[in-house]
Amino acid sequence: MVRPVRLALPQVTGRTEGSLVRSSLTRLIASGAAPSRVALVRATGLSRTSVNAHLEPLLAAGVVVEDGRAVNEGRGRPAHRLALAPRAGVVAVADVGIHAARLAVVDLDQAQLARRDVPLDVALGPGPGLQALERGLLDALAAADVAPTAVRCLVVGLPGPVDPQLGRPVRPPIMPGWDGFPVGDTLRERFGCPVLVDNDVNLMALGEARARPPEESPLLYIEIGTGIGGGLVAADGTLHRGADGAAGDIGHVRVPGADDVVCVCGNVGCVEAVASAGAVVRRLRGRQEGMSTIEDLAGRLRSGDPVAVRAVRAATEPIGEVVASLVHFYNPRTIVVGGLMSTASDDVLAGVRGVVYRRALPLATRNLLLSHSILGGDAGLAGGVAAGIEAVLAPDHIDALLG
Repeated sequence: MVRPVRLALPQVTGRTEGSLVRSSLTRLIASGAAPSRVALVRATGLSRTSVNAHLEPLLAAGVVVEDGRAVNEGRGRPAHRLALAPRAGVVAVADVGIHAARLAVVDLDQAQLARRDVPLDVALGPGPGLQALERGLLDALAAADVAPTAVRCLVVGLPGPVDPQLGRPVRPPIMPGWDGFPVGDTLRERFGCPVLVDNDVNLMALGEARARPPEESPLLYIEIGTGIGGGLVAADGTLHRGADGAAGDIGHVRVPGADDVVCVCGNVGCVEAVASAGAVVRRLRGRQEGMSTIEDLAGRLRSGDPVAVRAVRAATEPIGEVVASLVHFYNPRTIVVGGLMSTASDDVLAGVRGVVYRRALPLATRNLLLSHSILGGDAGLAGGVAAGIEAVLAPDHIDALLG
């Protein structure tokens, strides 16, 4: 079950354009910040007449409902609680990995309607990959008893660099044939809805940040898997992507003393080539029988295998050095370490924490929290849900719900 997460509050500007006001109203309702008409008046600064005028089309179209529960706001009769209508539309999310994809279908109130894990080999190229994704999504929609036309937004996380404006991967090292492929446009044609394409670790970071109190951001999410990725969430709860969507791509930061280690990107000494779970597996493959996958490594870590534990502890040193540099540069409030290797052993988090506190200055670490993911493997789905619902309720798309 994908855990519901906190939605970002809209910026209330005082402008009265219809779509902008309707967007603000629905986002305030969806976030729980303003669950009644009176609360909407207070939150927006608009008159009750204006709020009601913009709210009525949303009620008439079945986008917003008065669900019968009472909201006690002090004096007077309790007000009716407002909520987004669950069947006003759905958001579909695909968290694509190297060999499989996690899929979820949720309504606009974040209730999970269907969940699927489907085999998907990105090494076969975008054609077979997107066909498998489409079949899995259609199956999930059928299980949820939802027509494909009810999908209001599709969010896709890919395991590589992505231009989020164009919805295209950009020279992804582990996705042969995907460079420049119009993933967003292709899926938009197939499902007839807006499609958001992003780096998978960005969505993990967003999900993790929104599952925590707002005061725990800025947040840096580190995913240690076949490669190493990072995602940055600003203090206001929004993703920090940089100018071109490349922010957080920390796996290709060079670490000293590894000039003989060639990375899949073509450079040498990248931290993911030296210290990712995939790199640890490659080093142990010839020394331990039955060691061929990250899952094998995780199993050895859970059983306390000393060779595997020692190799992982060694890998945390270069990761910690990179993270310590990021602490100085970005000054996050929270650092989350995710990935199967991290969940299988506390040695990963302990090793990274030790290096960070040893290398970073006290000002940057005195209030710093380093922790495991609280969402685990669902972090990417949760981030996709938040991004998708906020996109559906944005001024550019909100009026599509009225048709």
